[in-house]
Amino acid sequence: MSRRRIGWTILGALACACLAAPASAGIKVYEDGDKFIEVGARIQMQYLYFKEDPAEGEGESDDSIFFRRLRPYIEGSVTKNWNGKVQVDLGKSLDENEVAVKDAYMQYTGWKNHKVFIGNSKSVFSREFLTSSKRQQTVERWFVGQHNFGSPDRMLGFRVDGHSDNKKFEYKANIGGQRFDPDNRRMDFDTPANDAEDFNEGWVGVGRVTYFPGEPIKRDQGDFKRGKINTAIEAAAFYWSNNDEDNLDYTDIDESGNKVCNNLKKCDLDTAQGWELSGGLRGKGFSVDLEYNQVFGRMFDRNVTSGMYVDGETTIKKWQLEGGYMLANTPVEFVGKWDSMDTDGYESEWTAYDLGVNYFFNKHKAKVQFLVRSESNVDGVDGDDRRQVVMQWQFVF
Repeated sequence: MSRRRIGWTILGALACACLAAPASAGIKVYEDGDKFIEVGARIQMQYLYFKEDPAEGEGESDDSIFFRRLRPYIEGSVTKNWNGKVQVDLGKSLDENEVAVKDAYMQYTGWKNHKVFIGNSKSVFSREFLTSSKRQQTVERWFVGQHNFGSPDRMLGFRVDGHSDNKKFEYKANIGGQRFDPDNRRMDFDTPANDAEDFNEGWVGVGRVTYFPGEPIKRDQGDFKRGKINTAIEAAAFYWSNNDEDNLDYTDIDESGNKVCNNLKKCDLDTAQGWELSGGLRGKGFSVDLEYNQVFGRMFDRNVTSGMYVDGETTIKKWQLEGGYMLANTPVEFVGKWDSMDTDGYESEWTAYDLGVNYFFNKHKAKVQFLVRSESNVDGVDGDDRRQVVMQWQFVF
């Protein structure tokens, strides 16, 4: 059976289960003591228009409509303190894979104030990445939360989430397998669950701490409660290593025994490491997030100058300030974002400004988002600009 057929079979099964569930929920379809089955899906249809304005030549423009995410999931348990979840994405694939695996893990909850994940789950680097895509203010993660630009993606391994008794401190850590997709324009990580033939194999370790000066707040963006203002302060770090060097398609050994890249646009990565400082504010209708992270990467070939790399190395510096204000007594939120990224190989810093408005039919479960994005020095090329208009319709159950 093809992976596409498997994916649609899962989606059909979820739909049938939801029809059998109470009409008011459509989520938990069975529960008996420690046993339960829960189903759901995230549907995001997106319209995108973009126009390029390069410093030299004439730029392209195009528009398209597509499923940005189409993610059914099933979660359940038959054993006390244990549960499992499987979520796939039918809207995104790699190579010939027509279904991308997202969450796929076992979880143990019997340890006080802690959860243990075994399987495929999110790496705990980047506040923006840990904020679910269905609860984003400005439609897309851009630089700081993007696995294309040095932030670890989901990993296959082990993760622990915990907090203190008073919930003032929260901490997370994970270790496991993480792949690297060679492309000198990016530093792109992905989970081994969606492996491609030329991905570098490696291991990643990540740690994270969070402090809440007042009441704890969620990373979900948008302040529906309009209560008093509370904040969060966070820090994180990671280290990735190409440990076994057994899948280096773009590396040869020269006569002197040195590792040499054999491709002008794709080279294999040796190590990467990064750190993050971030924070959030929620209250009085405001939802604001600020994040800075910095990632250093080194190739096997120390003589490569291409894309974002100079002499086989690059340091990626990323900023993001994102905020929104929820109007009182109306389901409308005005949002904005400023973000930037600079690397060793860029001529100029890549910057962008977003302005948008969100309309909520049922908070984040049903909403429509409209966004205009203006980018300068795209891919670090001085004077290459781009404009985007995005509309996204979202339904979650």
